[in-house]
Amino acid sequence: MRKLILAAIALTTAAIVSCSDNTSTLGNTLTIEADQYDVLTDTFDVATRSIKLDSVLSNSVYSYLGRLKDPETGSYITSDYMTQFNILDNQASKLFPDVDEMIEKGAEFPGYADSCYVSIVINSYQGDSLAAMKLRMMELGKPVEEGVIYYTNFDPEKKGYIRQDDYAIEQDYVYSMVDLTNSDSLRNVYRTKGYYESIDIPLNKTYIDKDGNSYMNYGTYIMETYYKHPEYFKNSQTFIRKVCPGFYFKCIDGLGVMSEVAYTQLRVFYHYSIGDVIYSVSRNFNGTEEVLQTTHITNDKTRIDPLVEDDECTYLKTPAGICTEVTLPVENIKMGHENDSLTSARIVFSRMTEKNDFSDYVLEEPTNLLMVPSDSLYSFFERNGMPNNKTSYLATFNSTYKTYTFNNLSALINHMWAQRNKTPNWNKVILIPVQVETTGSSTTTTTVATVSNEMNINSVRLVGGKANKHQPVRISIIYNRGYD
Repeated sequence: MRKLILAAIALTTAAIVSCSDNTSTLGNTLTIEADQYDVLTDTFDVATRSIKLDSVLSNSVYSYLGRLKDPETGSYITSDYMTQFNILDNQASKLFPDVDEMIEKGAEFPGYADSCYVSIVINSYQGDSLAAMKLRMMELGKPVEEGVIYYTNFDPEKKGYIRQDDYAIEQDYVYSMVDLTNSDSLRNVYRTKGYYESIDIPLNKTYIDKDGNSYMNYGTYIMETYYKHPEYFKNSQTFIRKVCPGFYFKCIDGLGVMSEVAYTQLRVFYHYSIGDVIYSVSRNFNGTEEVLQTTHITNDKTRIDPLVEDDECTYLKTPAGICTEVTLPVENIKMGHENDSLTSARIVFSRMTEKNDFSDYVLEEPTNLLMVPSDSLYSFFERNGMPNNKTSYLATFNSTYKTYTFNNLSALINHMWAQRNKTPNWNKVILIPVQVETTGSSTTTTTVATVSNEMNINSVRLVGGKANKHQPVRISIIYNRGYD
């Protein structure tokens, strides 16, 4: 036994002594010679310029209402919006109680609404919370057509969608983002608990429909139509065509605040009885992204021309303002490297840090940027596109370094090289601010749900332009070169 132990120790010692400290060939035995490669790096200058956008696709998660003055241009930006209302298919058969529960003694109709309101629910706002604003809510006479692509220059009023007879709803309403009639404690609850603010517009006057029928209020019109024609309420489409085409909300006075509308509600309050018990409840019809919503933006486009012509930088400006075009040096990247693998391509776009004439004003940088091929700028949004990290990419503003970084652009470069010279813009991409909605699949990961044009008032100057006085915008490349 003692001899066996000594022999084992001797073999172990020999194995340790035979090990080399040199790791330069580590892994060589795991690959064949043809799979071994060198890593090469290079950088190339990138050309950028500003481009003016007349309008952008108006379909988005949020709608916008209000008026602000852009400190960079002096232009007044006004947003109005149209919304329809949604009915969930599984609720359509039971929107209101059975008719027997609604009939009251001596009543000539099966049910009526105690009151009715349209509530504009605010997600966020820019500007002065105390600014007095005035809107006009107008009833649509016919639905805005589905299946049509609408941009921010679409005006339902000018296109003849507003009901024009003497009995049409046309109601003005004055509001501000903070309701000073509420107590300080209640306003503090709204502020700290994350509750939505809302603008509640009453519809409690006598309503006369297009056929001349009179109702106690608009809510009663909804309820009586439901009992007489339940088939009109079987889904959103029939409700919009037969009952309520929607409303248009127009900013007609005031300055200093732009509201981001989370959703709009048509709220019908009523009561009914079961036995001796009387219930007071409401039925809400929501204007959400499941039905058609359009935002109409008016802006003096000529005021942004000097910014577009400034070739010592480029701009990103929303809404419907300026984006940045980037010409990628695809030929320089690929020529001489046809047999190399392009494994990494990276561009960093830096915010201008030097002061300008507008440095006293606060305009927030866009949070998210979309990079998309120039020829796909409009079609990407029209088809509800999603970033695929092949031809379209997202970048988020880094508030520490004041940069937007696009990584992993190698697939885009390879795609452009394969499509070279097939179109005039084959090597160009557009940087455009977008609003990104995500869903959380866990506590650590999120999934992009929607990408839409940014409608808030944002602006940022990027290093670049034809007469750039700073370090050039560059794309950093990594190649893998295989052994011959």
